[in-house]
Amino acid sequence: MRIIAGIAGRLAIKVPSAVARPTTDFVRQAVFSILSERVESARVLDLFAGSGALGLEALSRGASTCVFVDEHRQAAQVITENLAKSRLSGGRVLRAEVSAFLRRDAATYDLIFADPPYVKRPGDPDAIGALLGGELLRPRLAADGWFIAEVGSHQPSPAGAGWSLVERREYGSSAILLYAPLDPAQPVARCD
Repeated sequence: MRIIAGIAGRLAIKVPSAVARPTTDFVRQAVFSILSERVESARVLDLFAGSGALGLEALSRGASTCVFVDEHRQAAQVITENLAKSRLSGGRVLRAEVSAFLRRDAATYDLIFADPPYVKRPGDPDAIGALLGGELLRPRLAADGWFIAEVGSHQPSPAGAGWSLVERREYGSSAILLYAPLDPAQPVARCD
């Protein structure tokens, strides 16, 4: 696994063994092609960060800051090592459960990434659905910001009041979902 482009492009990064399915280079390239100039000077939040690949890619491509959040000790350590190796500035690693972090955080972000474990069976936790359906994520996103989630391609796009699904793209077993905050005067729009 590597950082694809930007000032740290082509740098190999570590992946913690606790992360069973990091976002592939191909999918990351697709995500950042979609985001394009939105990344430059962006304030980024990388939830369920794992190896930190999404946030590291954002920093490499010109994001001003990135907060990496993961509850696993090994993931936080690997992200810290990847940041040091890449010499990218503006990164901060927090070992915390995502909901607990969102409850106490007061910052706003231009781009929020979330790549939790996929829902594989009925009854598995749907972290993206919970984030969209709850009240913790929306206050953290800037008015013109985007929430970018990764789910299994077999999974329908979660919905939530106050969110508009801007785009869904599928890449093999992964689907990338781009959400924007919905203007309260407009109905929820979906594009599956």
